[in-house]
Amino acid sequence: MEDTAGSNPQSLGFTEKLKSWLSWSWTYVCFIWFGMVLIMIYVLWSPLKLQETLTSASVFLNTLTPKFYVALTGTSSLISGLILIFEWWYFRKYGTSFIEQVSVSHLRPLLGGVESSSTTGLFASVNGEAEHTIHNTTKCKVWRNPLNLFRGAEYNRYTWVTGKEPLTYYDMNLSAQDHQTFFTGDIPQLRPEDAVMQKAWRERNPQARIRAAYQAIEMNHECAAAYVLLAEEEATTITEAERLFKKALSIGCYCFGSGKDINLLVYIKRRLAMCARKLGRIKEAVKMMRDLMKEFPLLGMLNIHENLLEALLELQAYADVQAVLAKYDDISLPKSATICYTSALLKARAVSDKFSPEAASRRGLSTAEMNAVEAIHRAVEFNPHVPKYLLEMKSLILPPEHILKRGDSEAVAYAFFHLQHWKRAEGALNLLHCTWEGTFRIIPYPLEKGHLFYPYPGCTETADRELLPSFHEVSVYPKKELPFFILFTAGLCSFTAMLAMLTHQFPELMGVFAKAFFSTLFAPLGFFADKMESFMPSSFWHQLTRI
Repeated sequence: MEDTAGSNPQSLGFTEKLKSWLSWSWTYVCFIWFGMVLIMIYVLWSPLKLQETLTSASVFLNTLTPKFYVALTGTSSLISGLILIFEWWYFRKYGTSFIEQVSVSHLRPLLGGVESSSTTGLFASVNGEAEHTIHNTTKCKVWRNPLNLFRGAEYNRYTWVTGKEPLTYYDMNLSAQDHQTFFTGDIPQLRPEDAVMQKAWRERNPQARIRAAYQAIEMNHECAAAYVLLAEEEATTITEAERLFKKALSIGCYCFGSGKDINLLVYIKRRLAMCARKLGRIKEAVKMMRDLMKEFPLLGMLNIHENLLEALLELQAYADVQAVLAKYDDISLPKSATICYTSALLKARAVSDKFSPEAASRRGLSTAEMNAVEAIHRAVEFNPHVPKYLLEMKSLILPPEHILKRGDSEAVAYAFFHLQHWKRAEGALNLLHCTWEGTFRIIPYPLEKGHLFYPYPGCTETADRELLPSFHEVSVYPKKELPFFILFTAGLCSFTAMLAMLTHQFPELMGVFAKAFFSTLFAPLGFFADKMESFMPSSFWHQLTRI
């Protein structure tokens, strides 16, 4: 592409200027064309004897019988119905409109469009090997959001400003269950302060939870779980939350020994790393996350590597990001939007700064560009909701504390933290914009099948509506929108069928309407000719018609 661009830069610059000028002047060209049509009608009014033609047409319309209108509307309804049936059959079988496909593949290149049949195949086909994951049962499992925000310092601030609750009761109830099982689940006999904390997690009122935490501290000044709750919910800044987490770590680090204490230790260290990340100490956060993953390798279910990936992307340490992906982007491991889209971002970043759809349609995709397109298709098939947030076609909200993989909740959580990384890679969003919709053309239809992953779960919409607040419009998939031509044909068929029925029932009345319609249609031509003739001398029009 560099050789092509460098061979004749002046011609390419002229071509781009010409295209931009044509795009700018298209609206005015339409008006000019309409004006030229009117002028031609008037110029040819006398030579072609249009007045006599209009008179003959009026006489012909007046002689038509109601049976003609019945036959005309019935035939039109039959033809449009047959077209609708064929279009619907083709859409059910191939997932696209036949008329739309023909227009895109064959007519658009003739009209100067950049997308040809080869281009469609270019951006819509993936030649990579498929990942085969077999699931006998499709189950929607809710996961803890690895990058969930702090309630007091972040979620509550949103409520103060907007008056809206960013978290649903279902989401907060799941968090309460997590805290109970994670911190006190394996203790046969609870200590008094632990019993108070179990009750504190279940309280619906935030102030009641905070009071219960202080009560637990009064019972035992070394109750680390109480300081965790205060750091999560009472602290109004990240700095204050970090101070409370450090206090929880310092008072309990010497007595951590049981399974419950180890879980609490991991939780505190992880949140401290997230505090460091939010306060701009990125390298410190990365070190804390790496140490945590090395010290507790069996706690992979916590997905600490997703926190690490986001922090490394902020440092623009792309080689380290690739090393982490090489370990966790494995066929035997569960996927996530962070894994799939980060892999796509790295491959897109390598080619996006020089990518051009027009150039790619002419010369074809290079190997690196094909790898990037395949990675984007893979990511979009895993979670099809993400691109609209990354491309800012849909507004973001604060992410929930729990996410559903492949669902809208996961898409919100991923885009909330990773949109800035896509924007930082020059041209990456442009490449995503040009290629992401091609995924839906390569996924086998009907959508109960899959291509690179197991079939998309059908229960995601219900779970997402429980996890996301009511003011957010939940993205729903799989739903292939009906093509425009099917909707147009359905409307045309319905309209002509209604006309056929009315014409059959009231032939005389519909005949009158038809004659009035055609008379109204042809009347402006005669009116235009009369007005123009009154403004111009007859000698001028006589000479013009002779020419």
